[in-house]
Amino acid sequence: MNSISGTVLRLAYMLKSVWAILAALVVGAGLVLLAGANPIDTYAALFSGAFLDYYGLGSTLVRMSPLLLAGLAVIVPLRAGLFNIGGEGQIYIGALFGTVAALYLPDFIPAPLAIVLTILAGALGGALWALIPALLRAYRGVNEIITSLLMSHVAIYAVGVIIHSWLMEPGAPYPYSREIAAERALPVFMPQTQAHLGILLSVVAALVLALVMKRSTLGQSIEIVGHNPTVATYSGLGVRRLIVTSFLIGGAMAGLAGTFEVIGLKYRLFDHFSPGYGLQGIIVAFLAGLSPLFAVLAALFLAGLQSGAGIMQRAVGVDTTMVEALQGLIVLFVAIGLAFRYRPGRRAAKAPAVAAQAEKA
Repeated sequence: MNSISGTVLRLAYMLKSVWAILAALVVGAGLVLLAGANPIDTYAALFSGAFLDYYGLGSTLVRMSPLLLAGLAVIVPLRAGLFNIGGEGQIYIGALFGTVAALYLPDFIPAPLAIVLTILAGALGGALWALIPALLRAYRGVNEIITSLLMSHVAIYAVGVIIHSWLMEPGAPYPYSREIAAERALPVFMPQTQAHLGILLSVVAALVLALVMKRSTLGQSIEIVGHNPTVATYSGLGVRRLIVTSFLIGGAMAGLAGTFEVIGLKYRLFDHFSPGYGLQGIIVAFLAGLSPLFAVLAALFLAGLQSGAGIMQRAVGVDTTMVEALQGLIVLFVAIGLAFRYRPGRRAAKAPAVAAQAEKA
């Protein structure tokens, strides 16, 4: 009985993100009732519009890509015990690098190669922006939360200045760059939607990172640093190098998010183009339990909430701010879940030792 109850408790703890979502939906149902609508009809319109409608699904996948990559930008450094709060700035710098590459790579370069180089340039831009707080943390002990967050503001306004001047389309009514060539844009894989190849590449990136963190020496070393930097130092691991590496990987993921928004969706670099993907990536990371694999599901769920909001409003008359309330409730209940830790009872912990003594006797 003790082993069965222990298994149930362990399973319940592993599914704490699911409980957080369910709790948020239950509380959200109360808010829907206060708004004078039927919760069942509201949620049916929300989720059917996001996942069961062809065009709604395309919109969901488009929103999932930057959310997933922004979540990965948080997950990898956090597995090393570091908080990358500056994903928003890394998204902007990655978008800038990608846009410049797409606009200014020589015409004689074949289109597929130009796309690859543009993607690499975006990842490089995000990584370079993440390198600054990483070096300050690794070699000077400066708090990476403060530096990465402050650098986001620098990046957003620096990119804005560049768009207003060097990159701005002549005669544009709003600050945006020139349009990238059609052959240098990511192809669409769902006809009559905006679902582009970057979505699939984002999922591939999550799968690769899941394998790296689980199976590779690099991933295991990052995990050791995250659990105990002192032990990692005495084990001969290069803690500073691993701190920088984890931040570089996170920054590269954020840079890809910005690049895919430009070459896969908007085809221009707009001023203030991101609705806050960097901060929403934090929600994805914790909802996924810091798992790159579960981050795909977490990003898909949050993207579904956002894309189905408009359909929900048209179908049942509930304002789209309801979705923002749901996201806030999810954050609240996930945070509550972080306060709990699964610890086997004393009796369960002593069971193996008792069994061993019985065998000796």
